[in-house]
Amino acid sequence: MLGRRATGLDAAHRRVLLDGGDALPYDDLIIATGSRPRTLPGIPGARVLRTLDDARVLRAALVPGARLAIVGGGFIGQEAAATARSLGCEVAIVEATPALLGHVLGPRLGAWFASLHREEGVRVELGAGVADAPPGALVLDDGRRIAADVVLVAVGVTPACEWLTGTALEGPGIAVDARGRTVLPRVYAAGDVTRGCGHWEPAARGGAAAARAILGLPAAPGVPESFWSDQYGVRIQLAGSGRGADTVAIDGDMAARDFTAVLRRGHVPVGALLVGRPAELPIWRRRLASAGTTNHERSAA
Repeated sequence: MLGRRATGLDAAHRRVLLDGGDALPYDDLIIATGSRPRTLPGIPGARVLRTLDDARVLRAALVPGARLAIVGGGFIGQEAAATARSLGCEVAIVEATPALLGHVLGPRLGAWFASLHREEGVRVELGAGVADAPPGALVLDDGRRIAADVVLVAVGVTPACEWLTGTALEGPGIAVDARGRTVLPRVYAAGDVTRGCGHWEPAARGGAAAARAILGLPAAPGVPESFWSDQYGVRIQLAGSGRGADTVAIDGDMAARDFTAVLRRGHVPVGALLVGRPAELPIWRRRLASAGTTNHERSAA
């Protein structure tokens, strides 16, 4: 059904309400309405990076010598910075927290990511907020100005579940268990509309888990979540998660961009950051699975 919008959910009668006033009955329902990029008030003309059209518009602006300011130091912002530098642009990253990806990987690894970009000529401003964006500049909350022809806002996404207002699934984000089930009977959710879905891999597995549950099939074996990023010719991969880790052990040379960082909670490994070591990913997936660090643990949390 193309060109139609869901406007509400009548779970008592198992109906999805549609624009135009009619309704669509269901036996089982999977909600996969995705998310939209967050924007910042007071920054007119700022770009986001979500769709192919967004990428094309941004690519056209990234000519040699162009000045790009990126608000947000997650992987989207970092990958955009690396790409823009390879195209000959001047780049600045503005991150509100004290470390890049510090909430995921902790301060030590967050500092390494900041160093990575600074070594490539990127200006990195940490612990900085944005106050204004007049033409040609980005103004930080302490009054400093960053020259900018293009401003990219990369501060995460908002789950697209406003159409569920007034129901038990009202956001932000829909809570699901390891099989994609919500608190409503025979209603499932998968992808960016769910809580804690930070990238494509858990989104794909969440959809498969919901389908297996509907079909009455047993749950697939839990596997550690993982994702990757390519920056400055280096493959960066994370298996598991660094959230909740209290120690990090480094094997290799951080300065040479060739190392493995093992994140542990107590004595249990919960994640491994691999920099320039793609062959180790299946090894660490197996180790983390043996330790019980799976995507099921993430979903249940």
